Amino acid sequence: LPGLPDIQRDLHASQISVALTTSLFILFGGIGPILWASMSDFYHIRRFLYLSSLLIFIGATLGCGLSPNVWVLVVLRCVQSVGTSVTMSVGAGTVTDCWEITERGSAFSILFVGQFLGPLVGPIIGGGIVTALGWRATFWFCGAYGVFLFSFLLIFLPETYRIDSHWDHPQSTEKKPRGHGLDPASSAPGGGDAHGEQRRGSHLHHQQRNHHPNDGDSDSEEEGVYVQEPPPQGTMNPVKSIALLRHRFVWLIALQVGICFGTMFTIETIVPDLYDKEYHFESWQTGLSFLGAGIGNVLGAIVSGRLSDLFLKKARDQRGGLSVKEDRLTLNTWPGGFICVPLGVLIFGWCTRSSISVWAPIVGFGVVCFGMSQVYSAGSAYLVDSIPGKGASVTACSNLVRLLMACVLSLAAKPISLSIGPGYLSVVLAGINVMGMCFYLLVKLKGTSLRRSAGYGDI
Repeated sequence: LPGLPDIQRDLHASQISVALTTSLFILFGGIGPILWASMSDFYHIRRFLYLSSLLIFIGATLGCGLSPNVWVLVVLRCVQSVGTSVTMSVGAGTVTDCWEITERGSAFSILFVGQFLGPLVGPIIGGGIVTALGWRATFWFCGAYGVFLFSFLLIFLPETYRIDSHWDHPQSTEKKPRGHGLDPASSAPGGGDAHGEQRRGSHLHHQQRNHHPNDGDSDSEEEGVYVQEPPPQGTMNPVKSIALLRHRFVWLIALQVGICFGTMFTIETIVPDLYDKEYHFESWQTGLSFLGAGIGNVLGAIVSGRLSDLFLKKARDQRGGLSVKEDRLTLNTWPGGFICVPLGVLIFGWCTRSSISVWAPIVGFGVVCFGMSQVYSAGSAYLVDSIPGKGASVTACSNLVRLLMACVLSLAAKPISLSIGPGYLSVVLAGINVMGMCFYLLVKLKGTSLRRSAGYGDI
C-alpha cells in the first residue's frame, strides 16, 4: 500500500487502475477459497493444496515484479490473490482437524493473527523496501518469502485431514455389544460426531466389517481394521459452498464479518493518501503508521482466543455440560463490535480531518482492529461449529462475503472521502457496523431455531 503512489507514477497509470490492484486482489481472495475448500472437501486433502497454492503465489509474484504496465499487474495480482487465499478456508479446516471444540477459540485466534497481522505488518516492511529499493523490490521479497514457506511446509507439514472415526473412537480391547457396529457419529443427523462434526478421511476406521446379527465375537476381532475409502463420487461443485448462504444464520454472521473486516480494509486503503495530504508522510513513515493496527490485531486475537474458550466452557458448565452453538458468540464480542469498532473509526476519521496529531488516528485504527478481532473470531468459529463437517466450505462462503464487502467499501472509500471528508465517512462506517452487530444479536437470540429450520439443530 505505501508503494501505490510510486506504482502510479512509474507505470503512468490512473488512480482508479492502481486502486484495482488492491480491490481486485481482495475480491479474488474471496473467490479463491471457494475453489480450495471444494477441492479439500471433495478429495479429502489439506497439505497438497497448501503447497500448490504457494507455487501459484510464487509464480504470480515474480510476474508482478516484471509487469510492464498496470493492467498486467492487475491480472497477476488477481492470480496472486488466489494463491494466497488457501488458508482462509482450508486453514479453518485444519483447525477443526487438530483441536477440540472447546479449544478452537484459541486456535482460531492464532490463525487470525497471521491473516490480519500480515496485511498490516506488510506495509511497515514494504514501506521501507519501497523507499530504499523501489516498488518492484517488494515483489522480489514476497517471492523469496513464498519459496521459504513452500520449503518449510514441504518438510514439516503433515496431512491433517481428520479421520473422525479413528481419532474420536480410538481402538479398544473391550468387546462391543451387538448393534454398535456403526460409529454413533456416522448415524447422527447431518453426519455430526460427538462434537457435531463429521468429515471423511482418506482411510476409515472400520470397527465392524460386514456386520451381521450372527457374527458373535467377530465384532471385537474385526475392530481396528483399516479399509481404503472408495474414490469420491460425483463431481466437484464449488457452488455448493456458496449455497450455504441460503441459510439465514450463515449470511447474517457472514455479512457482519464482512462489514467489520471491510471497515478495517477501507481505513487501510485510504491511509496512504490521507497521511500524505494531512501529515506529508513518506512511504516508510506511512508503513510505520500501521504498527498501531498490528498491535491492536495481535492483542485482540490473544484476548478473543482466551476469552472465547473461557466463556464457552463456562456456559457449557452452567447447562450441566450441554453445548449450544450460540455460546460461541461470547461476551467479549459485544463490546468489541458495538463499542470498539465504531469508536475507533470515529476517532480515526475526525482526528484525521482535523489534522490532530497523527498518534490519534493511529490509536483509533488500533482500537478498530482490536474490536474487529473479537467480532471476526467469534463469528468464524460459530459458523464452523454450527455446520458440522463443512468447516472449510462454510468458511469459504463467509470469506466470499467478507472480501466482497471489503472490495466494495475500499473502492467507494476514496471517492466518498474526497467528497464528504474522512470524518463523515467514519460516521457511515460506524453506523453500518452497529447495524451489523444487530445481526449478531439476532443470531444469538434466534440462532437455535434458525439452525433447526435449516437442518443443523443441536443433537
